Amino acid sequence: MEHIEVQGTSIPALGLGTWQLTGPTCTETVQTALELGYRHVDTAQAYDNERQVGLGIEAADVDREDVFLVTKLDGSNRDARSVRRSTRESLNELGTDYLDCLLIHWPNTPWMAPLSETIDAMNDLVDDGVVDHIGVSNFSPDRLDRAREHSEVPVLTDQVQYHPYWDQRKLLDYCRIHDVLLTAYSPLARGGVLSDPALVQVGTRYDKSAAQVALRWLVQQEGVAAIPKASSREHLEANMAIFDFELTDEEMAWIRNPSKGKTAYQFVRSQLPF
Repeated sequence: MEHIEVQGTSIPALGLGTWQLTGPTCTETVQTALELGYRHVDTAQAYDNERQVGLGIEAADVDREDVFLVTKLDGSNRDARSVRRSTRESLNELGTDYLDCLLIHWPNTPWMAPLSETIDAMNDLVDDGVVDHIGVSNFSPDRLDRAREHSEVPVLTDQVQYHPYWDQRKLLDYCRIHDVLLTAYSPLARGGVLSDPALVQVGTRYDKSAAQVALRWLVQQEGVAAIPKASSREHLEANMAIFDFELTDEEMAWIRNPSKGKTAYQFVRSQLPF
């Protein structure tokens, strides 16, 4: 497993996303992932699976200190009191006494508490020793800049949708300048990359799948981690098998700028419910 150094913190470049994983499947998936070598697990209060994630960590033969564990504040938990209360509840659900990183899931809206209040409460949790780092999710460069301005504690990461069909160059440039990790969720475009002709073509050169090429493309970029969701052992193993090859500069550029028609078709197709 490769790691990324950000703000003096070492973070596994590949993690496990758990959105839509629930019940025993979630627990078994987390346990299997950790036993395969994953050390970065992402969840959220809104996923309603923190208890199952915690049980998976407990069941795996892995020390808690070796797992980079992330959860995210729900939209209903943005005032100072709710930030503190809900985070304690998350700790209880996850069966741990600290979080490696606590994120704001989506930007605060006008009917929520001010961003500064949320950030201040998160800073207090760091001071209390129950949260090691704070971050945000789905923040644009301007919003990320405001979050950093409000916080006395460095903002470690911005977790956003990022894959070959979703350009995040502006945000990535900002993150690199300010030593912030960009964490890519939905890195396989919800399955849209699986039959992408450009990715398949590149993959044949390395005996890799289109999905593995897409993940390699992400983690090969400076300051980018990826957290694909998977539930089967086969897919968990395949996602991990991306550190034994390296894309060329030409391939990296080609994947970033593939045929607009093909990528639009693949992305739209991945969003359809049928």
